[in-house]
Amino acid sequence: MSVKITEKEYEGYGKCVFMENDACTLAVTIEFGPRVIYFARKGRKNVMLEDREGLFTVDVEGYGTWRNRGGHRLWVAPELLPETYYPDNAPVAYKAVGDTVTFTPPVTPFAKQLETVIKLDADKAVAEVTQRITNVGDKEADFALWSITGLTDGGTAVIPMCTRKSGYLPNRVMSLWDYSDINDPRFKLTNEYARIRQDKFLPSAFKAGFNVEDGFAAYAVNEQIFVKCFGDYQFVEYPDYSCNFEMYTNHKFLECEILGEKRKYQPGETTEVRETWHLLDNEGDREPELDKIRTAVGK
Repeated sequence: MSVKITEKEYEGYGKCVFMENDACTLAVTIEFGPRVIYFARKGRKNVMLEDREGLFTVDVEGYGTWRNRGGHRLWVAPELLPETYYPDNAPVAYKAVGDTVTFTPPVTPFAKQLETVIKLDADKAVAEVTQRITNVGDKEADFALWSITGLTDGGTAVIPMCTRKSGYLPNRVMSLWDYSDINDPRFKLTNEYARIRQDKFLPSAFKAGFNVEDGFAAYAVNEQIFVKCFGDYQFVEYPDYSCNFEMYTNHKFLECEILGEKRKYQPGETTEVRETWHLLDNEGDREPELDKIRTAVGK
């Protein structure tokens, strides 16, 4: 089956571009964003966070109000006001060609052109997501691309730890934020993996970053496993003490985040990160098992 691409209203989010095949549906907002606001296997519930009530907002002096809204978004790191939280409230241009849609919001006041390209597999619940940020200013800019997928509540995330043998040198990096309690009951760390559970009864936030060299992480929710696959760990500078992957959770949602290289980009230069999303069937909502996921996604 070929991919069906249509523009239609999605309650609370206005006009969206829907991409569908026999296995799954994916939807992207175009009245703001873009945000990938919906991704689900047929017959299953959305795995993306939907924040229609505006529970999470940031007032950005001089620029208006940034709203979480939910779903997947492209940001600029490191996390700073006002640039990171510049409100993405303007309409988004898009172009559909075959099974691929390119989404292009307006240039930001900080001379950044963001772009998101999504290609949906013709038959499987698999989407290739390419994201780019171009320095369109006349001065060099020091930043990194930040890919954030906001996922719905009630799930469990598993992140593979680096097991590469490194002799006398360290092989694992972990960053913790000042609000992250190392004894948080949602968090479990072993030699093979880190597990972070989303819990609606714990109001405090928790965030941790890692050097994920296996190139994937997974989140089980709504009888599906969302697997975010990304490129190999490069020995370059990443934000947050050189973590290429981060996980954040609070009482409402969980975010699965990857980061690109942080460096000075010259005028006209572009940074790009490519990732592949898989939605695996997970009847019974079993906790993700790394070996089974590796087999399913070819890692």
